[in-house]
Amino acid sequence: MEAQQDKSSVLPENAFRELQPGEVYQPIVPADLSPPEVTLRSVLLGLGAVVLFTFAAAYIGLKTGNVIETSIPIAILAVAIGNTLMRMMTDRRNTLLENVIIQSLGQASGVVVAGAIFTIPALYINQLNPNFFQIFLSCMLGGFLGVVLLIPLRRYFCAELHGQLPFPEATAIVNVLATGEKSKGSAGIVLGLAFALGFVYDLFVEFVHLWNGHLSSQHLFGRFGRALADKRFELRLNATAVYFGLGYIIGPRYAGIIAAGSVLSYLVFVPMIFFIGSGMQLPVAPETSRLIAEMSAGDIWGTYARPVGIGCIAIAGLIGIIKMGKIILSSLTLAFKGLVGTHPIDTALRTDRDISPKNTFLIQLGSAAGMLLLFWWVSGSLKYALIGTVITFVLAFLFTPVAARAIAIVGVNPVSGMTLITLIIACLALVAAGLGGDALGQTIALIIGCAVCTALSTSGAFVSDLKIGFWTGASPYKQERWKYLGIVVASLCVGVIIWVMNDAYGFLIEEGGRLVPNPDMPAPQGNLMAAIVSGVMGGQEQPLLLYALGGVMAVLLEMASVPALAFGLGMYLPIEINMAVFAGAAAGAVISNSGGSEKVRKARAKQGTLIASGVMAGAAIVGTVGAFGKLPALGEPINWIDLEHLAKAGGWSGMLAYLEGFWGQAASVAFFLLLSWLCYKLAAKGAEWQMAEDAEDAS
Repeated sequence: MEAQQDKSSVLPENAFRELQPGEVYQPIVPADLSPPEVTLRSVLLGLGAVVLFTFAAAYIGLKTGNVIETSIPIAILAVAIGNTLMRMMTDRRNTLLENVIIQSLGQASGVVVAGAIFTIPALYINQLNPNFFQIFLSCMLGGFLGVVLLIPLRRYFCAELHGQLPFPEATAIVNVLATGEKSKGSAGIVLGLAFALGFVYDLFVEFVHLWNGHLSSQHLFGRFGRALADKRFELRLNATAVYFGLGYIIGPRYAGIIAAGSVLSYLVFVPMIFFIGSGMQLPVAPETSRLIAEMSAGDIWGTYARPVGIGCIAIAGLIGIIKMGKIILSSLTLAFKGLVGTHPIDTALRTDRDISPKNTFLIQLGSAAGMLLLFWWVSGSLKYALIGTVITFVLAFLFTPVAARAIAIVGVNPVSGMTLITLIIACLALVAAGLGGDALGQTIALIIGCAVCTALSTSGAFVSDLKIGFWTGASPYKQERWKYLGIVVASLCVGVIIWVMNDAYGFLIEEGGRLVPNPDMPAPQGNLMAAIVSGVMGGQEQPLLLYALGGVMAVLLEMASVPALAFGLGMYLPIEINMAVFAGAAAGAVISNSGGSEKVRKARAKQGTLIASGVMAGAAIVGTVGAFGKLPALGEPINWIDLEHLAKAGGWSGMLAYLEGFWGQAASVAFFLLLSWLCYKLAAKGAEWQMAEDAEDAS
């Protein structure tokens, strides 16, 4: 309510409440006005945001398993650029509706990435040799379905249910855009400085290697740490800006739950399993060749503890779907009601005009035909192509209103649970149709999962776009038309970035004669989906007891009102990631609670989203650039500035001893603390600027 009241001078008084009988909502820009919306500058800035944030979101998603929220940073950048840079260049600032188009186009980055990172890395992990065009087309067609299936529901979600659904994310974005009409733009400066901080920090630690960012108790605590490591007890932390920023934005509660899952999985289960099993003379299932005494802490965790986390995540996702039972039923009713069309589609009002029903149907038909051709190309069989197309379209149709309504109510899209269900249904259907666990069957199942996941991610986010347009007075048909261009560009970028990350890092590395997830590019969701698809379709022996144990834990956690999905992710993700996330959250909590008065503390806390988003985006961009610099086809130019590579090539033993020993990690601790202090100073300065702007606006 505070945000709504603060912005009441810009947004109409009835923007967030239910309308009285006969009352009509009038947007900020009335329907009888037609200020610039789709212009060359808005399209170019929007597409620039798509490219920038697609690479950033994909890198972070593959590294951490979490996709950064792109809509709010893009809205802030749109306002900052529109109010400052554009006025300097052309003596005209962007209109409010131009900023809506920039945000709407740019938002395609996050939604396509969220759909792709769940499934596409699994194609590489299961060594299915995906084609770039398969990735591009499955993401693009899935995104198209997510947009076109939502269009008939726009009036119901945005107009008829006005004031009944909170739209938390859309509310935050429209406040940013509306306030930008009178803001001085300090938020953009804070975001830019945080971006530079994340870029420079991870450049030094990840690619120049001025210090060793991979902290380990084995090296930091000397003889005591090595003695603990012999018992398979080792605390690790990846001291990089990307994980620091992620923890900052997640906050201490969820970061603490994730860390708790990691502590149980890695610091309790692993030493306990080693203590009990080190004397056994035979391998213990699911391991078939190595003794527990021969396994490292990472091996034990990956073999015995991580499957418990997989089971917890899977059941937590299913519980989320069950919890939404009423939403699912009401959303399906809403979908059929919208598709029947109880209101005239064409209207003279600019602010209430959609793409025509004919074109909507043709796009649906074209998307389905494109999926059919894609599956036919992949499988070489019309039978399997028809099965893949029907499953994709039906599940996307059924789940689209669910995703949209979830975003409108709680701001969280349960896409993980719905993707899990999609993959299981697809695998079972393909097995029943005669496709076993070979490469073809797994490829088709994962492409189905990618298309449906992208459709759901897109529809959930697009309903927020349309609600923002409803509040501000944008033209829905322009938002709908140009969203397709954003989806196309984002799909192209996703195909490139996933290929580059696999080629530069690899999602799998060889360890102890086995292929295991690469800790430098873990792709958590991809590994999970790869395990599920290969397990369901391949018929190989799975650690079912461990999965079941994780499922029981999920049920117990939910009964105790502890978010089981977050706890399961903690058990599933490497401990070095989770401890870094927790450190970032702890630093963010300290910064947010600093200051001599309640007003200052609140102002500094509000800088958190900006700083965390900027740090993560900067780290992601340097990570992407560095990944290109590692490509053999380009001659690996990143090696020219990599001190670790130069030390190995030149035989600089002193430099290598520094990086691999105590002092390299001690330097990392010092610089990690410096990163926290710089974020504190930036939050303090940003709060000072914002309070000055608020005071000037009030006067």
